[in-house]
Amino acid sequence: MCGIAGIVGRQGEVIDPADVHRMCQTIVHRGPDDEGVYSHGYVGLGMRRLSIIDLAGGKQPIHNEDGSVWVVFNGEIYNFPELRGELEGRGHRFYTHSDTEVIVHLYEEMGADCVKKLRGMFAIALYDTKQDVLLLARDRLGKKPLHYALHQGRLLFGSEIKTILALHPELAEVDSEGLLQYFYFGYIHDPRTAFQHIRKLPAGHLMEFRGGEMRIRQYWDLPEYGTHPAISEDECLEELERRLEEAVRIRLISDVPLGALLSGGVDSSIIVALMARTSAKPVKTFSIGFRAEEFNESEYARLVAERFGTEHHELVLEPDLEETLTYLSGMMEEPFGDSSMLPTYYVCRMARRHVTVALSGDGGDELFAGYDRYLVAMERPKFDPLQRWLGPIYRDRVHGLIPAGMYGKNLAWNASLNDRDRYLDGISFFPALHRERDLFTQEYLESAARLPDPLMEWQRLYDGAPARDRLSRLLYLDTKTYLNSDILTKVDRMSMATSLEVRVPMLDHEFVEWVTSLPVDWKFRAGTRKRILKKLAERLGIPSALLHRKKQGFQMPLVEWMRSERKTQFWGALLEPRTLQRGYFKPEAVRSLIDEHLRGRRNRSGLLWRMLVLELWQRNFIESRSNWTADRRAPDVASTETNAMIPNI
Repeated sequence: MCGIAGIVGRQGEVIDPADVHRMCQTIVHRGPDDEGVYSHGYVGLGMRRLSIIDLAGGKQPIHNEDGSVWVVFNGEIYNFPELRGELEGRGHRFYTHSDTEVIVHLYEEMGADCVKKLRGMFAIALYDTKQDVLLLARDRLGKKPLHYALHQGRLLFGSEIKTILALHPELAEVDSEGLLQYFYFGYIHDPRTAFQHIRKLPAGHLMEFRGGEMRIRQYWDLPEYGTHPAISEDECLEELERRLEEAVRIRLISDVPLGALLSGGVDSSIIVALMARTSAKPVKTFSIGFRAEEFNESEYARLVAERFGTEHHELVLEPDLEETLTYLSGMMEEPFGDSSMLPTYYVCRMARRHVTVALSGDGGDELFAGYDRYLVAMERPKFDPLQRWLGPIYRDRVHGLIPAGMYGKNLAWNASLNDRDRYLDGISFFPALHRERDLFTQEYLESAARLPDPLMEWQRLYDGAPARDRLSRLLYLDTKTYLNSDILTKVDRMSMATSLEVRVPMLDHEFVEWVTSLPVDWKFRAGTRKRILKKLAERLGIPSALLHRKKQGFQMPLVEWMRSERKTQFWGALLEPRTLQRGYFKPEAVRSLIDEHLRGRRNRSGLLWRMLVLELWQRNFIESRSNWTADRRAPDVASTETNAMIPNI
């Protein structure tokens, strides 16, 4: 696991290795063990290394036999032993035992299409001196990030936006379309970022940069849903267990200590069960708890730890929210509205004290229809007759007359939409153009109205999904958007902020392709979500108390914290003059929102959180325009950590 960065300059330019070093210094947290720089004419490649495999010999950049191909790489290639054997059989000579080296030799055989043979998570920058071409590539589902900017004839790229801003802080200009996406969904989706001149290479895509021009193309997408031939439940369970066990097993390759993030949910519990079956030693497991019981899943994590005899570590969290949020907004680099980034950060930080690599259960909800919102989506077709006859009339003539904040107003708007837009409306937070328009200034609404509607990209993905049924279209949409730009972004940034590598077996692309092919009834039937996955959990011996409880998710007690003694840490910054003068929100609406929440009239914690995150981003990146270096101090936390070797029962 590493962080990468680099520059391709103008013809005749000579890249100063010190500039590449400056870029790498902003991502020391991603790779605290080592730094490597390759500079040749107008090309410079750099990396920061977190040593996982071939600790002594895997130093990057890595090259081929004649030094004509050079690569820096962030991630892990799990099928590298098989690829190495094939390549050695074709005459390629290796000088390391690392997974990185297979990339240069595979490139010699296949060119840019070599990425199609890689099984793992990766962001790759490869320079071919003979062809004078730079190849950038990102893994199929977007586990590893890769950003780039074309500025003054030079291509700059890096694992994080900070690498680019280190050389060109003037590129810290707000991207209006990216910000509007944030207002709708709480994150900014590929290829946009919050910065006008910086982009993300989309998941499953590669770029070839030659002669000052870039060519980006997609090399992978999810296959068609529901194509698998009919099989019995026993056959499906056997195949599910075999494939997922293999995905776990190949992710246990490591030359450093390894464990698992255990949330107390179905997905992470299955991963721990399969790890325990494979491991000769007790699995190290890590979980977060809260004092507020309605948000505390630690008792379920403990049940799993007891069942599988893990060495379990538990942290009861009481963070300094102001200090933590300021620090983590720098790690996220963009406005990011998912408050679960805090517990994710702290569970990774705790795990890093004991291990360097941890497996997680992310991806199960998008693959097997685990979210509550799928229940709602499958129930609301009952509104279809209303939508066809009265929907347009309600939206055009009635909705605007109903007072803001009146109960049922948002539900009525939602019911007036078609099934696709009904779902999109349900997953958006404060769309500027309808439900919460009273929160925004008239100037911002007019500005937003001139921008492309953020919903259009989500609508296009839903309409173009390789699926026939409604639920599979939603699973495709969420895998391409929410999983990629929220869940995996959060996991990457929060784990890398602590120098922990997180591996995600359920998002092994071969496993994903197989699950995608399954009939939708194996995932969702009669209101039962994750149907076949829960059957597997029962088969593996996961406690039934965990399987049949209401889904909770990795949430925080925001409502309690924002109405307690910590409340000034939230709304204090929102009421400062410089915040109110940004031009996005009406000052009186902000004050009303805070008052409404503090008095307990309505839970406004989600909106207030996202507004605060936006403000901290404005201060950290737009106002300061400073270089983000690796010596920023991580926040302290008031917490209680417990650990115990829990015997098998």
